[in-house]
Amino acid sequence: MSIHPDPELNPGDEAQPGTPGAGEDVCEDCAGSGKVDGKPCPNCGGSGKVMRGIGGG
Repeated sequence: MSIHPDPELNPGDEAQPGTPGAGEDVCEDCAGSGKVDGKPCPNCGGSGKVMRGIGGG
């Protein structure tokens, strides 16, 4: 289990919302449903979305 210094981030987030070079992506753990085994997904916090770095290079 990872611990983030910023309580606004969920474990699956790689960046803060609004960070240049980052965008929303579907959570891989819950496939965007926001639930795992009938409970809020621990990876995305129940939103079904995570922030990912985009781009390459």
